[in-house]
Amino acid sequence: MSDLVIRAEGLGKRYRRGLTGPPETLRDALTRVITSPLAAMRRPTREHFWALRDVGLEVRHGEVLGLIGRNGAGKTTLLKILSRITRPTTGWAEIHGRVRSLLEVGTGFHGELSGRENTYLSGSILGMSKNEIDRKFDEIVAFAEVDKFIDTPVKHYSSGMYVRLAFAVAAHLEPEILLVDEVLAVGDINFQKKCMGKMGDVAKAGRTIVLVSHQMNSMRRLCNRVTWIDAGKIRMDGSADAVVNAYETAMSQAGGAIAGSREGDHSRGYFTGWELVDQKSSSPHTMEVVGPVTVRFSLKLLESIKHGHHGIALYNADRQLLWGWAAYELNLSAGTHELIYDFPLLPLKPGIYTWMVSLLDREELIDKGDLAPEFHVVAESLQHQLDEWSGLLNLPSEFKAHPSILTDASVTK
Repeated sequence: MSDLVIRAEGLGKRYRRGLTGPPETLRDALTRVITSPLAAMRRPTREHFWALRDVGLEVRHGEVLGLIGRNGAGKTTLLKILSRITRPTTGWAEIHGRVRSLLEVGTGFHGELSGRENTYLSGSILGMSKNEIDRKFDEIVAFAEVDKFIDTPVKHYSSGMYVRLAFAVAAHLEPEILLVDEVLAVGDINFQKKCMGKMGDVAKAGRTIVLVSHQMNSMRRLCNRVTWIDAGKIRMDGSADAVVNAYETAMSQAGGAIAGSREGDHSRGYFTGWELVDQKSSSPHTMEVVGPVTVRFSLKLLESIKHGHHGIALYNADRQLLWGWAAYELNLSAGTHELIYDFPLLPLKPGIYTWMVSLLDREELIDKGDLAPEFHVVAESLQHQLDEWSGLLNLPSEFKAHPSILTDASVTK
């Protein structure tokens, strides 16, 4: 008997973007019907695009498969098809076993209900029986670390408390096959480690997992195999290290092409990527320790620039500007260049960040936009353990408590 639990062939999903052209008013429609009744009977033109195209997939029992790729590549669409949420336009997929999906953390939560009530509500929506929820309730609450607030309406929860409870409910399912979409990024760094540990426990129990994540270190640690989806098609499939390394290289260098979403006159030059220098980490785009760091940006110029203006900015996942700087009157020859920044300290809290770079020649924009891949910080959190008191900076500090020099006896009378 075959140990295949998921098999798909020729999967494709086509979506309709809507009507092309500007929206039509009622007056326009009536005028069109009166002046040209035959033309009015024709169906309006609609634009379509393929989110997935001719995708084949095989997953064996007990395997942990990772799906990686840029936003919009088709990863979530594939999971929705496997979850039976979306029907494929072409092809077919068959699954053997009890399937549960973790596609949107917090689905079914109601702000006016308490954490206890939402646990039962969300668990029921996810397919758990009341007896199953009763049996796992204490474990769920302990995992989410919200025992003191379990009877408080969740509208009063911090964002961290909310996602911790939502993930805890969903993560304590007992399916044979678990489909997971980007849930390892919830909460603070300590809770993310718990999430990874929970996924690891599920995998060790012999269950099958298909996991979508933008955290490449997580994919390396959890997955037996990784599939890279690019523009709706499978670009590469193989061992986790091999595929993730190829993906990160492509995102940073793009084979000499432009990496990231950008604008400007790229016929004159463009940034080709970035990396951390001399970092003892598993990825050149992941910072694992708070301390001195050197960041190198690669620039390719097809012609010289006499009056260059280079700008750089660092954004967090909420698109808040954390730092910016600029250099003026740069004289750069045609060819490849390295722009290097040495930071004595880069005190970033764990999370996902983005470098935005720009280059102008006088007033002419050469290149401007975000660089891929994203900048991941997985260093130890040095902040308050409660989410509501965790700020933007991850500053190392030393705390000491000493008795006061002045004592009651030494106070001047």
